[in-house]
Amino acid sequence: MDHGPMSLRDKAVLITGGGQGIGSTLVEAFAQAGARVVAADIQEAAVSTLADSLREQGLRVNAAALDVTDEGQIRALSRSLRDSHGGVDVLVNNAALFSTLTMQPFDEIELDVWERVLKVNLTGPFLCAKHFTPVMREKGGGRVINVASGAVTLGRPNYLHYIASKSGLVGMSRSMARELGPYGVTVNAVLPGSVDTGIQRETVTPEAKSRIVAMQCIPRGQVPQDLVGVMLFLASDSSAFITGQSITVDGGATHS
Repeated sequence: MDHGPMSLRDKAVLITGGGQGIGSTLVEAFAQAGARVVAADIQEAAVSTLADSLREQGLRVNAAALDVTDEGQIRALSRSLRDSHGGVDVLVNNAALFSTLTMQPFDEIELDVWERVLKVNLTGPFLCAKHFTPVMREKGGGRVINVASGAVTLGRPNYLHYIASKSGLVGMSRSMARELGPYGVTVNAVLPGSVDTGIQRETVTPEAKSRIVAMQCIPRGQVPQDLVGVMLFLASDSSAFITGQSITVDGGATHS
């Protein structure tokens, strides 16, 4: 499928956290737009099953086992993709911890949990950008898209570790955009709302879903497909003059 101005024909795209939820939807969408997609995930079985299924449909998708907190693994994958794909043209930092987190006051969060969340949600994207953008600079162009969260705008309580990590990701995107802009590499953050990924969370009850929808201008639940358009746009040549931006996709829940 050719998406016209948002076509990614023959672009090499790495999507972290690509084995489930938002990530798996993006893997399929980017492949349908013509990209050569590498879906990376710490859950090797899930991402391999996804890649096999999409290849059966004629799409160009490969799977990679990746722990985004392990710099050695990231370095090895960057070298491998330099050899096999000529490097990465688009990096989508999507891997994150959220669904397994417990809502609790910030003074009850254990230090090891705090550090783990920041390591996955903030250090992971830093390490991926550190190792995958050098080839982009050499080529004179590329795209980094960081998946943050609309919750940073709301200042959602009882998720301080998550909010802090995603707020940091927004700030990192802005600063990195300044450093990489001269090389033709854009860096942007996308802030989804409360996306129904099918992953079960104890805190997402029918009542909670109703409250979220009531906050939105568009009165329906958000699904991963709602992110596809903006993600393809930011990855495409059509967005070449857009960088350092934080784009919220939440049905108007946080608009002012």
